[in-house]
Amino acid sequence: MKTPITIIGAGPGGLTLARVLHVHGIAATVYEAEASADARVQGGMLDIHEENGQLALKAAGLFEEFLEIIHPGGQASRVIDQEGKVLNDQPDDGTGGRPEVPRGELRRILLDSLPAGTVRWGHRVTAVTALGGGRHEVAFANGATVTTELLVGADGAWSKVRPLLSQDKPVYLGTSFIETYLHDADVRHRASAAAVGGGALFALAPGKGILAHREPHGVLHTYVALNKPEDWIGGIDFSDPGAALARVAAEFDGWAPELTALITDGETAPVPRVLRALPAGHRWKRVPGVTLLGDAAHLMAPSGEGANLAMYDGAELGKAIAARPGDLEAALSDYETELFPRSASAAVEAEALLKVLFGDEAPYSLVDFFSGHQAGG
Repeated sequence: MKTPITIIGAGPGGLTLARVLHVHGIAATVYEAEASADARVQGGMLDIHEENGQLALKAAGLFEEFLEIIHPGGQASRVIDQEGKVLNDQPDDGTGGRPEVPRGELRRILLDSLPAGTVRWGHRVTAVTALGGGRHEVAFANGATVTTELLVGADGAWSKVRPLLSQDKPVYLGTSFIETYLHDADVRHRASAAAVGGGALFALAPGKGILAHREPHGVLHTYVALNKPEDWIGGIDFSDPGAALARVAAEFDGWAPELTALITDGETAPVPRVLRALPAGHRWKRVPGVTLLGDAAHLMAPSGEGANLAMYDGAELGKAIAARPGDLEAALSDYETELFPRSASAAVEAEALLKVLFGDEAPYSLVDFFSGHQAGG
């Protein structure tokens, strides 16, 4: 099969690109490894920032749909110490500019905005081959192949498209998250629900933390953070959920029980999330017919920017292609010229935030960080 624009990955960035191209009357096909839109729970909340993610949704013509899926109160945040003492409490007064939405709902409105057949599910990339003249062939595990005149890697941290442009690989940042959930928390886990409050909770100490977020329907979503060697996390048997949670909870011995209960009472199998990043200044020389967006281009420490930047990348790339009809290479050059400094700046800020959260001065470093932002600093 031959298609003019091929997007690998149906995450927020790839779908935003497809939608913005569609708005401008340009066809594209998205290939996604997952078997269907419902193959995996798209859990978690995303805070959508007015300076990038919201601009992308406006470019996609989906801003009104976005407003309808906002989770009221989700912008609230609270910093506490390991004893449960509240050090900073910020309510959601509706003016924060970063409303929270369920990731799955955001993906739904993006998918629903595309023509039927735009996303081809069950297509896991196995090989990408340069054919010359800016053309590439993509081979999939199901035996299908596609030849394309523009290949966009929107396929995340371990992008199969990135090696066409860069030999850089994600490296471990020294911090790992362990993810778990509590359900029906206001009834069954009242003390933990009260500690978390209405939005995000940051319970921190040097080298570790319990981060939690209230989601719709009484769900508490927890990320336990530990600054540990990668082989320490790798040495935990996560196939035994009870033993794994107990091992992680042991690192928080003496912490307030309403906080450790976010770990020990976890009702889903704990999932390790080893944090990796590409170099902060990751860039590549222009290669005809191929580019990257989102984590494939600039994987960085979690800072709330990842999905926002991916969507903004997708929107900017779509607009650049639409603005340069008949001159694809000029469009890609325009896009990458803006992409590189934008993503480098965000990556530096994300790495600095990781130190604020789990460095030697935690939790007071985060209190100071929030106070500076409240003061306009």
